[in-house]
Amino acid sequence: MTSNIVKFVYKNKILEIKNPDTNETILNYVRTKLKKTGTKEGCAEGGCGACTIVIGELEKNNIKYKAINSCIAFLPSLEGKQLILVEDLIFKNELHPVQKAMVNYHGSQCGFCTPGFVMSLFAMYKNFSSYKDEIIKDSIQGNLCRCTGYRPIVEAAKSLNKDSKRDFFAKDKKNTLKLLKKIKNRSIKIINNNKKYFAPKFTNELNKILRSEPNSKLISGGTDVSLIVTKERKDLNSLIYLNSIDELNYIKENKGFIEVGASTPLIKFELFIKKYFPDFSEVLKRYGSVQIRNVCTIAGNIATASPIGDTLPLLLALDSQIIIKGKNKTQILPINGFFTSYRKTKLKKGQFIHSIRIPFLKQNIFKAYKISKRIDDDISSVCASFNIEINKDKIKKIRIAYGGMSSTPKRAFNCEKVLVNSNISYKIIGKAKKLLEKDFKPITDTRATQNYRMEVAKNLLEKCFSEVKQKKNIRING
Repeated sequence: MTSNIVKFVYKNKILEIKNPDTNETILNYVRTKLKKTGTKEGCAEGGCGACTIVIGELEKNNIKYKAINSCIAFLPSLEGKQLILVEDLIFKNELHPVQKAMVNYHGSQCGFCTPGFVMSLFAMYKNFSSYKDEIIKDSIQGNLCRCTGYRPIVEAAKSLNKDSKRDFFAKDKKNTLKLLKKIKNRSIKIINNNKKYFAPKFTNELNKILRSEPNSKLISGGTDVSLIVTKERKDLNSLIYLNSIDELNYIKENKGFIEVGASTPLIKFELFIKKYFPDFSEVLKRYGSVQIRNVCTIAGNIATASPIGDTLPLLLALDSQIIIKGKNKTQILPINGFFTSYRKTKLKKGQFIHSIRIPFLKQNIFKAYKISKRIDDDISSVCASFNIEINKDKIKKIRIAYGGMSSTPKRAFNCEKVLVNSNISYKIIGKAKKLLEKDFKPITDTRATQNYRMEVAKNLLEKCFSEVKQKKNIRING
């Protein structure tokens, strides 16, 4: 394990940072150390996109370009990657095609958000061969323009379809690959004053670190943990970064289930799960921006144990399992019962989430809904999920789970009980809706009132059966 040095590729060379502050963000580094001030700080929580940069990662013999929020990414996470800033897009005093498009279509107004938009569009430019409306919208949904200038930005993005896609980065790809290969497969350990940072490459290294540093914070994308530093202004004294462990980044199909490795980015899982559970994929698309989904993971969402974690009701309704490792043991736990209280789980010190198993559905219907103040890139007020097995017009089995309705994501057991083995009717749906009041006692907060949450939960139950009726051509009796 290499100590106290972070290596990454920047502007055609390998940069080394010795003894970095493990709590310093990439944003602070590029603005204060590299003196590149094009990248802006807006919200300091990954919500506005002004801080967007692009990271190049080695994938087999190719480079994957990822837009990320530099305001919530810690500096050591640059290890083994390529850093690309808005200033780096200009080559020999010539603007990049993305920048030219923004100029030609008047995509910049006050200019504060423009660098973030440019970098999001640059990542899109590099990762796709053509740019449909859906791709453009998804690429920039994490970038806020307070001048309401989205139309010219979208038009600028569309115009890139006419470009040859042969920019400086494509021409220099061979050299960049060579540099990235030089610094790959490095585990790092940083000790700076009282702060420690570990980035193991293998799970056996992770186990060793956890034995010696059991109080460490485990981070994948770090989109939640990083806020302790950026918003609460507190230090994180010991961090273990999991996204460097390739053996935790996988998706595989077994006979009865899908298994997802703990460090698999949500954006990768989102594309995979669409063919099995389209509603799951749609919720993931609304989980957060591309910048967020490029780094965050399902395992991170589970470990955070937020009552409004978007994936958690879905995993509960699907009766998923969590594989936990550590202390020379492997445990397989049902996700139902895994959340013990507000932001608390059964995960113990010295343990880590290895993977998640999601059962295949045979004839079941799976529905999921997210209700929030904004469509894109917003926190849930209520999230609901339904897993229903129907035989003719009768409910054979059903699992219902909600987020935002309790201190933890929770199954609606009383509601389920009245529906199981019942013929679908408006009368039984009405009873089930009433029983939600027994299952949940939601709170009032800044996102929604108690009454609003309960009414939404009831309406989503009815909405689900209305859509099931249409899908299965079921007659709902009175």
